[in-house]
Amino acid sequence: MTAGNARQGQLVVLAAGGTAGHVFPAEALATELMQRGHRLAAITDRRGGAWKGALANIETHRILAGGIAGKSFAARLKSGPELAIGTWQARGLLKRLRPKAVVGFGGYASVPTMLAACFGGYHTAIHEQNAVLGRANRLLAPRVRRIATSFEKSEGVPEEATAKVVHTGMPVRAAVAAVTGRSYPPLQAGRPVSLVVIGGSQGAHVFSEVVPAALESLGAELKARLRVSQQCRPEDLDRTRDRYRKLGIAAELAAFFDDLSERLAVAHLLIGRAGASTVAEMLVVGRPGILVPYPHAIDDHQTRNAHAIDEAGAGWLMPETSFTPSGLAARLESLFGLPAILEKAAACAKAAGNADAAKRLADMVCGLLKSNGANGPDTERRAA
Repeated sequence: MTAGNARQGQLVVLAAGGTAGHVFPAEALATELMQRGHRLAAITDRRGGAWKGALANIETHRILAGGIAGKSFAARLKSGPELAIGTWQARGLLKRLRPKAVVGFGGYASVPTMLAACFGGYHTAIHEQNAVLGRANRLLAPRVRRIATSFEKSEGVPEEATAKVVHTGMPVRAAVAAVTGRSYPPLQAGRPVSLVVIGGSQGAHVFSEVVPAALESLGAELKARLRVSQQCRPEDLDRTRDRYRKLGIAAELAAFFDDLSERLAVAHLLIGRAGASTVAEMLVVGRPGILVPYPHAIDDHQTRNAHAIDEAGAGWLMPETSFTPSGLAARLESLFGLPAILEKAAACAKAAGNADAAKRLADMVCGLLKSNGANGPDTERRAA
């Protein structure tokens, strides 16, 4: 704790769990708050806790959390009691921990803790990673004190909660933030062309099918220059690797890349889903992307994310129905044949990214730490 700041060292509880899109911003906020001298604890469900980075080093508690969205009637009947029990468990934990603020990151894993925090009168905030509020955050929005958004325009915010919105951006992992200063690599005739393919947290089978087939139909000169880094499902690795070998295309494949930030830094183009983490990382690094939204996502949030990127000029939306070998090949031939288009999209991506999102989110939370009174709108100056 530094001298002169009596409010440092206060406890902040993070409610997170589930996918990388929920966990990465929680990790980034934890890192920033710890650097400022604050104490952290996390509350998650049975899926959470196997974390790396800053979250691996903080006190973690597990409770029940029942997901309802997209489930059958029988599953909903089971989830209701779990949600009630989880809220009761979280209430007891918060009474014991006595945090100054509680911050949720969406997903049903955060709901019991955030409900308990709202009912208990704690200072509360939620962070939304996508361009549309998820169902958990829509439930919580009227009750919490602050709503941090990743996109400047976010759909689904209840009218009565709009005054609580703070545009912070989507925090990214420290390794990604570390390469934000790297310029877009020039795409020069006769030089290698770097293509990065990211299928989400577990890869995407459709990418293993479509991308090699599309690259097969490219001209021989372009194929010889390609350097592909592709994330695949484990069961697709051997077959996809063999396919690239037969095509004579240089490709590195893995179920997960530990050095993804470095691969993004040298990439000329990204092909990926439009999940919150993928979108945030391509923007912060400043790389253009072809985004193929997962078509079965609840509320179709990935399509909204991809539309936002398309509108910003930072990439191109390709619905999965249009993501065919011929369609992708035509798009790649066009883009790699016009380097100025890729360079302009890279500049737009960089302009739309928020490299300081973790700092902005931490500033918002620290504003809560300095405030008094119960939850609800107040006259604090917003961070955005």
